[in-house]
Formats: sequence, C-alpha cells, structure tokens
Amino acid sequence: MSTLEPLDQAIVQELAADGRRSFTDLAERVGLSVSAVHQRVRRLEQRGVILGYTARLDGEQIGLPLTALISLTPNDPAAPDDYPQRIQHITEIESCYSVAGDESYILLVRVASPLGLEDLLRRIREAAKVSTRTTVVLSTPFEGRSPTL
Repeated sequence: MSTLEPLDQAIVQELAADGRRSFTDLAERVGLSVSAVHQRVRRLEQRGVILGYTARLDGEQIGLPLTALISLTPNDPAAPDDYPQRIQHITEIESCYSVAGDESYILLVRVASPLGLEDLLRRIREAAKVSTRTTVVLSTPFEGRSPTL
C-alpha cells in the first residue's frame, strides 16, 4: 500500500468533500497552479486512487424510500462462490460486500415498498441459490463518508 504525498492527500480530501470542485478552486485550496492540479488529478485517476465521480441521490425523492441490508448464506456450502456474478444484473442492489462471519455477502438495496423488497428477495434467492436475512433501515443519520487521510 502506498501513501499519498501531502499535496495529493489535500487534493483527494477536497474532491471527496466536493467532487464537482473546479480545477481553479482546487488549485486555490491546495496552493498549486491549475495545470499542476489537473495533472495531479489525472495521475490520481490513472493510479486508481480516484475511482470516479458520482451524484448522491435522495432515495425518497427518486421513489426508492426503503433501504435494507440483505445477508446471503449459501444453500450449498460446496457450491462455487460466484454469487456476485449471479446477482449483478439486479439493479436494486446498490452495493455488495464480501464479509467474514456466518454470511458470505451483505447487500445494500433500495426499493420502493415492502412489496418491492419481497419481490427483490425472491429474485435474489432464485438467482443466487442462497438463503437471506434482511434488516430494514429505519433512518440514516449519515452515510457515504469519505475516509480521513
């Protein structure tokens, strides 16, 4: 694991706080020229430090107010561990985490309703041949925080 130079750390922290920050604003904040910042950002992208830029959406506003965590346990422990490939086409799955413990994976999902969740669980079970355990999120005090460097 490589550590970032202090200037690259500053750039990454600024972009993590606001991924839409302009190169001019970024340059002012870290004390470099616009061209130097642009070059460093491009290099951070090429190295895979910056994986991309996204918009964070409000689930309520886009019609997906129900968030849940779904734990997957294989029905057949001897089956190949290809569950992510079996379910990657299911668009309601926002994230898939491989975990240690009783379950193999935990999914973060967003759906429109309890009926939508019930249908999603059926589709996941059929596609991946797993049993599920579901935790419904009641509220989200915070999420998507960037790591502190």
